[in-house]
Amino acid sequence: MDANQDTFRNPFGMDETCTNCEALCETRESLVHGYGDVGAEFLVVGESPGAGADRTGVPFVGDPAGERLQRILGELGFARSDPDTLEPDLQNCFLTNLTRCRHPERPPTDAEVDTCEPFLNAEIRMINPQIIIPVGQRVLEALAMDYTTRSPDSFDVDAEHATTIRGRGFELVPMVELDRQTDEQSEAFVEHMLENVFSRDYRQTKGRQSR
Repeated sequence: MDANQDTFRNPFGMDETCTNCEALCETRESLVHGYGDVGAEFLVVGESPGAGADRTGVPFVGDPAGERLQRILGELGFARSDPDTLEPDLQNCFLTNLTRCRHPERPPTDAEVDTCEPFLNAEIRMINPQIIIPVGQRVLEALAMDYTTRSPDSFDVDAEHATTIRGRGFELVPMVELDRQTDEQSEAFVEHMLENVFSRDYRQTKGRQSR
């Protein structure tokens, strides 16, 4: 954890009573802001909170998809806790989503993603990551629109999984959606990170900000 950080949970103190999306206010259990190390060089972005995150208020925990990610983070040295923990002990990694609330019966609408965009933009700006890990096709397209020179519809997360894409000021390492990700795909992602990201000086992508 960053030396100046008091908590992993919503460390930037973002609005925890947001009511901008009326339909989601009626279905959510928790409003789920980002979680992790504010000095992180690696940022994981999902589409919306899963069922476990909705219960706990912590992204990527409490369900099989979250446990898969936590196992991956453990293999990469980012998580110093068990995959089934509800409050991961993270280092050099921050977890967040395009949207902050879960609807149990559908993905977020485009309007809901747009409404939550200031939260994500603020986290990216304040963390200033070196590597962003978009989880799933929709997240990859959303980040590509703002942070790469390629057209969003030119990306296919299955083809781009466990590869490195040059972004504007950082790099993207896409990941297939966790709920349909195979063990082989998880292993390929870990291998790519260890052999092609950690093995070089990724810090040269963008100068770090003082914190």
